[in-house]
Amino acid sequence: MAQEDLIKPLPIKVVSDSITAPLLPPNILNDSIPLDSTQVDSVQGKQPLLLDKIKYKAKDYVKLSQKDNKIYLYDEAEIYYQDTELKAGVIVMDYIKNEVYAGRMKDSTGAYSQLPYFKQGSNEVRPDSIRFNFDTQKALIWNSRTEQQAGLGQLGSDAMKVYAEVTKKENDSVYFLSEGKLTTSKDTVDPDYYIRIRKAKFVPKKKIIAGFSNIYIVDVPTPIALPFAYFPLTTGRVAGLIFPTFGNDPQRGYFIQNGGYYLPISDYVDLSVLGDFYTNGSYGFRAQSIYTKRYKFRGNVNFSYENIIRSQKGFDDFSRTSSYNIRIQHTQDPKASPNSRFSASVNLGSSQFFTNSLNQVNRSNTQTNTFASSISYSKTFPAYPSVNTSLTLTHSQNSRTQAINMSLPTFQASMERIFPFAKRDGIKKGAIQNVNFQYDVNAQNSITTTEEDFFTSKMFDEARVGARHRIPIGTNFKVAKYLSVSLNGSYEDVWTLETVSKRFDNEQQAVVTDTIAGFDRFNRYNFGASIGTVLYGTFNFGEDKKIQALRHVISPSIGYSYAPSFEQFYETYQDGDGNEVQFTPFETSIYGRPSLSKGNSMSFSIRNTLEAKVRDKDSTATEPRKVSILSNLTLSASYNFEADSLKLSPINLSGSTEIIKNVPINFSASMDPYAIDNTGRRINTFNVNNGGGLVRLTSARVNTGFSINSEMFKKGGAKDKKDTKSQDPDYGANPFKLDGARDGKPHFQNENEESGEVDNPLYATKIPWDMRLTYVATYNNSRRQKEITNHSLMFSGNIKLSPKWEVGFNSGYDLKNKGFADTRFNFKRDLNSFRLSFDWTPFGRFERWYFFIGIKSSILSDLKWENRSQPFSRR
Repeated sequence: MAQEDLIKPLPIKVVSDSITAPLLPPNILNDSIPLDSTQVDSVQGKQPLLLDKIKYKAKDYVKLSQKDNKIYLYDEAEIYYQDTELKAGVIVMDYIKNEVYAGRMKDSTGAYSQLPYFKQGSNEVRPDSIRFNFDTQKALIWNSRTEQQAGLGQLGSDAMKVYAEVTKKENDSVYFLSEGKLTTSKDTVDPDYYIRIRKAKFVPKKKIIAGFSNIYIVDVPTPIALPFAYFPLTTGRVAGLIFPTFGNDPQRGYFIQNGGYYLPISDYVDLSVLGDFYTNGSYGFRAQSIYTKRYKFRGNVNFSYENIIRSQKGFDDFSRTSSYNIRIQHTQDPKASPNSRFSASVNLGSSQFFTNSLNQVNRSNTQTNTFASSISYSKTFPAYPSVNTSLTLTHSQNSRTQAINMSLPTFQASMERIFPFAKRDGIKKGAIQNVNFQYDVNAQNSITTTEEDFFTSKMFDEARVGARHRIPIGTNFKVAKYLSVSLNGSYEDVWTLETVSKRFDNEQQAVVTDTIAGFDRFNRYNFGASIGTVLYGTFNFGEDKKIQALRHVISPSIGYSYAPSFEQFYETYQDGDGNEVQFTPFETSIYGRPSLSKGNSMSFSIRNTLEAKVRDKDSTATEPRKVSILSNLTLSASYNFEADSLKLSPINLSGSTEIIKNVPINFSASMDPYAIDNTGRRINTFNVNNGGGLVRLTSARVNTGFSINSEMFKKGGAKDKKDTKSQDPDYGANPFKLDGARDGKPHFQNENEESGEVDNPLYATKIPWDMRLTYVATYNNSRRQKEITNHSLMFSGNIKLSPKWEVGFNSGYDLKNKGFADTRFNFKRDLNSFRLSFDWTPFGRFERWYFFIGIKSSILSDLKWENRSQPFSRR
């Protein structure tokens, strides 16, 4: 083949592979050269310089023909020249023209094998046949298939499969394609979709520039076409446009959403700028940045802003609202610094941002009622005694009340526990050696404001600054071997930069409160003691019984606490009637005010656990099974010696059980021994003396939650039996698909002969599913109202109808108010190269639906279609 034939313009349409391999000499077997896998041809006579640099081998035979100036290689033939590698069933090399032909082998049955494999540098091609010129580096390739990696490097990658009936290799970096197919489908022989290109320029690892192109789905052409197309194949992060989503909103007109630009600023940080625009004037934009440095830190920053317009100017229902949201996440790698750490988690902005947002990406956050943020830096000084310090900025915002609480900042420091009368590493015995104390300090600037005053000077008007120093001290020891005694005390010193003074103004006939700026302090202290023990009781019923034994553990304890009255920190003023009224200048302190009343009380508590030994149903088990009947049942109360009346506090009960396997049940109740009057106020009369019971139930709560799934209902537990049919990714997609016939009759079910287990009758395969349930009930009877304040059931789950169909739901029902909570259904379908989803909220405030279908691969992720209903009403 002449060199000019290699650069001859290609025809627009090639019907089939019509290349004819050079004829092999009839006596090739008799003249074959013995096989040598490392042989370099050394034929006598004048040889081209190129031949000295080529290595070749073949499994069956190697034939050199001086008459034809060709070398014939047959069966597992291979040629290596510089960075070029060629493997095929048949290779014919013309060492005068420096050309090589490679093709497939055809056996007696007509089947082809050993397709050529061509590699030059890092570029690989797998064609049906190829002609290549070593001098010009040009080639003609028939039915080539190549795979190009593209994507985001270490964050994830995709492969673009490129097929062309005829490919012309111009040089190392440029190829021209005729009648090609581009796809990301795993099946390259029969892809579920592809983009047909008539002519294209292909630059490996960089781009494909094509003329008229359109999409084929299951070999059926679609009207989705472009007069020209550009496909980037660059690996790693590359700057470029982010294709938007188009749609129509009945209230705001046509729109584009989530379109913008991606910019990789450096190897450590990138930036995405996205925007939304509506034809009625509404708009929004978002800036997102992800940064990371290995073994140092990682994080992301997101800022969103939306300007939403309703109706048109001049109409009564016209409105314009703007909202924003800022989210920051930063984490430090533990390896970066063992003794210091910086972290941030920020979520702040307009309270109604997610509720009013027009963008589907914010749909999942519409139920968020609280925004919380925390930025902290901590450092540890490891030398004894070690000290931990931290500086924290916090923010809490209620989206319903729009109240904002912040600390700007909070400083904390704590010293490790010190045992002054014992060796640091020794065993501590007795009350003296166990004496220990600590020191900690907490200082903060507390701000309470509203969303209206946020980020204005008014937010600091109610700021309060203070500090608290605390030294807890304690010890513990044993008495009579079985009684554990602990003694404790605590001293606090509270500092403040603001106090108050009160006086009665006779002219205004009102109490006037003056704020006095300046440093002041007060202290307080308390003492306490407790004694407790543990009692065990075991009741054996015999190993032949179903319940073999019960084990009851009782942990009673008694505590005493004392705190004196701090009257020295109180002042008085005379009201309009001449009566003296006490007040404390420290009533605005962040850490509470000094107590005017003496604390002198005793507390009681008793904790119970109850377990049973049950004979295992498994006859091969050698040990009985333990069942927790009561994992906790605690009763507690206190008695105040200083109170003039109502000395006994309400009795609190709390407990939990898991008597039903994997179903934890938690419950609590409060019972008051005193009666109440007609106004609902507690009186100093026991309820039993007022014609009632021993105690009066004032409140109760029970909650439980559990998960169930299809694995639990299989025979033999979660042990899944192999089912060859269920491994078929398409099996079960058709609900009327027949299984193989038994006894010559079709059937719809699959029966396990060993266990007799019958699978799902429709799909002839098991349907995986899971469900989560949460039940909560709250009862209030503090004033004889006998009211159930909360009675709800929340549930969510997923059902995998087939290996590629999945349905999910999330809902709840308010049993008290007879209504459903926010209910959502989502349908997902795996279409191999595509993904399909449908999100539906059938009723309620957020009623809407959203449909999406698009290609999974990030390379062609812009090939998608989205549609949604009219946004929910925000009245």
